[in-house]
Amino acid sequence: MSWAFRIVLGWLLAFAGGVALAQSPLSAFERAMMPGPVIEGHAKYENDCEKCHVRFQREKQNDKCLDCHKEVRADIQKKEGFHGRLTNVDTRPCKVCHTDHKGRDFNIVLLDQATFDHDQTDFKLRDSHTRVKCESCHKPKKKYREAPGKCVECHEKDEPHKGKLGKKCEICHNEVSWPVFVFDHSKTEFDLKGKHVGVSCGHCHVNERYKGIPTKCAVCHKLDDKHKGVYGQKCEDCHVEQGWHQVKFDHDKDTEYKLEGQHKLVTCGQCHTGEDIYKEDLKKDCYSCHKFKDEHKGQYGKKCEDCHTAKGWPEIVFDHDKDTEWPLKGKHKKVACTDCHPGDLYEDDAPEKCYDCHRQDDVHDGQEGKDCGKCHSEDGWIKQVDFDHDLTRFPLLGSHATVACEECHTTTSFKDAGIKCIGCHKPDDVHKQRMGEECSLCHNSVDWKLWEFDHDKDTDFKLEGTHKKIHCERCHKSAVKDDLELPMDCFSCHEKDDAHHGSYGRLCNRCHNTESFKDFRPRWQK
Repeated sequence: MSWAFRIVLGWLLAFAGGVALAQSPLSAFERAMMPGPVIEGHAKYENDCEKCHVRFQREKQNDKCLDCHKEVRADIQKKEGFHGRLTNVDTRPCKVCHTDHKGRDFNIVLLDQATFDHDQTDFKLRDSHTRVKCESCHKPKKKYREAPGKCVECHEKDEPHKGKLGKKCEICHNEVSWPVFVFDHSKTEFDLKGKHVGVSCGHCHVNERYKGIPTKCAVCHKLDDKHKGVYGQKCEDCHVEQGWHQVKFDHDKDTEYKLEGQHKLVTCGQCHTGEDIYKEDLKKDCYSCHKFKDEHKGQYGKKCEDCHTAKGWPEIVFDHDKDTEWPLKGKHKKVACTDCHPGDLYEDDAPEKCYDCHRQDDVHDGQEGKDCGKCHSEDGWIKQVDFDHDLTRFPLLGSHATVACEECHTTTSFKDAGIKCIGCHKPDDVHKQRMGEECSLCHNSVDWKLWEFDHDKDTDFKLEGTHKKIHCERCHKSAVKDDLELPMDCFSCHEKDDAHHGSYGRLCNRCHNTESFKDFRPRWQK
């Protein structure tokens, strides 16, 4: 058999096999060529290829799919649903997303819940629905398109009205939350205003009752009536829907007692304590209401209005500066009345002198007298003390003018401070008191180093000869407490230098002079 004959025979057998396949349900050849078992949903069509395929005509494949899935075809035609909103849906083969012949358990719905855009469907997720899990609406073994689309289908169990308001929940509610509703109550016979706007429906519509609801304030607010019926049942005569505390009753115009200041904040029950507001007779004087709050305990009488106003107890109209002979200045402005008026205001005389009140505050122990005003003012004991030290026994001169008070006055008993230099400057005395305690004989208050002393003029002992070169301490050897007095005869200092051993007496100057002991001339030779 030639090769050409074999080729022709092969073609004939293949053609014959094709014809046989076309005439049989599923031949062995077709079963061998099938990619794999179909999904469970298509299992009943597995032996009927023509149910889903058209031989040699791939362009008709989508029509085959849509012949069975009519709801998808309707979505595409109407441009609705998920498939109707897909781009190029008319030309895109279904098998791009839904591939079959992958086995019975294969899921041909390629849907990623994490990235799926629900806005591509007929039910956009808004507000609270965005937080709902997919399986809450899409039940197992149910098509996604079979999920409920009406509120009542999901929320029938949550619906508190028990069907009495119908099934169109969207008329009042939205996806934000059940309590957020858009029902316009103003179209009813009772328009909601003020505080009524925030009241939940169930407060008035008990047991879902919507007809025959009372509209009188007292019917609903009987338990809220703090007046306990004293003011009657016409709440609307005083109150408004904005709140119980906001009243339209004008006490200033409708009564003979005008409410001013703090009285505007007082509740009605604080004054109207009786059982019937229309029968009680209230007194109008301050003391009748405030006698139990009188901090003065009757000390200032009963005419509260002489000092106080309705704006508050701390605000008074009494002017101590104008109405008395004692104007309050400085610290006195903050002093409590009882500090100066401990007794009866109209019988006891208040003190007028500083010392009468501040005797215990006198840190000077009476040394400076009783007239505190000479140095101090009402601004404070230590603030701007006006005191002229030059009027004392010790005027401040030179460096003393810049010395702090406490340098000399170590206590508040100022007169205890001494006026002698040595009292403060004993540690500075380089002479160790050999020159006495009168430092001012040489020094002045400008500076220790600026001293001036002329021994020839200021003493009875003129320094001559070698005496001019002698240091002070050669003669002033011991500390002096009182007056400085030294002997002026030569022998007192030069006793050790006397070569005559006292034979010629103590008057050395009869022979010697201050230039030198060696240079001498007896007086009888002069």
